[in-house]
Amino acid sequence: MIKINLLNSVTERQSGAVVAVDRRLASPTSRLAVMSIAAAALLAAVIGWDVISSNMALTDAKAQLEEQKRIEAELAVVIAEQRELEQKIANIDTRIEAIKRLRASQAGPSAVLDAMRERITMVPGLYLESVEQTADLLTFKGNSPDEQQVTQFGRSLEFSNGLFSNLNIETSRAEIPIQNARPAATGVEAPKVAIVNFTIKTAYTPSKAAGSQNAMPTNASATGVIAQPAPQIAKN
Repeated sequence: MIKINLLNSVTERQSGAVVAVDRRLASPTSRLAVMSIAAAALLAAVIGWDVISSNMALTDAKAQLEEQKRIEAELAVVIAEQRELEQKIANIDTRIEAIKRLRASQAGPSAVLDAMRERITMVPGLYLESVEQTADLLTFKGNSPDEQQVTQFGRSLEFSNGLFSNLNIETSRAEIPIQNARPAATGVEAPKVAIVNFTIKTAYTPSKAAGSQNAMPTNASATGVIAQPAPQIAKN
């Protein structure tokens, strides 16, 4: 009877194949070729991944750039609108200031006249001869039979809420002949009356004209003088 050991036959065949592979890999040339192939495959994988990641990053960067350009365009429109609004506001402010200056310049002369009328009315016997304006300086000239009345008139100018300020009062006494008076005898001088000539210089602020009426004293207790029914202005 014939017996065949199949296990040994398979083992021997496998051992022969492994030995053949080992023999091939044992060669330096074969090992270098295998290592080269492995290194090339690894390098190709790295390069491929780098190319893919770079393309992804480039796509993302382009998308972000487009988004930033869109935002920049929108921001440019907003900035342009803001500048236009600021220019309009500046123009409106300029117009408002011009209107205020115009109103102040229009209210100034009338305020001066009203203030003079009210104050002259309050001082009996005071005569105003002239009013001169040089820049922001007003000069009042007139006369009064009593120096105390001139002082009262100067004090009344102080109650103007800043319309008149920095008052300077100069006075001088003089004697003038009485009009239509006849001398008592021939060769005798006509009767004369003593008067006080005054010059009042004061700074004038037109922008304070609106508040000058509110600060204007309205009774005798505020100014120490008695109101009269009408102003007295000297005639040339």
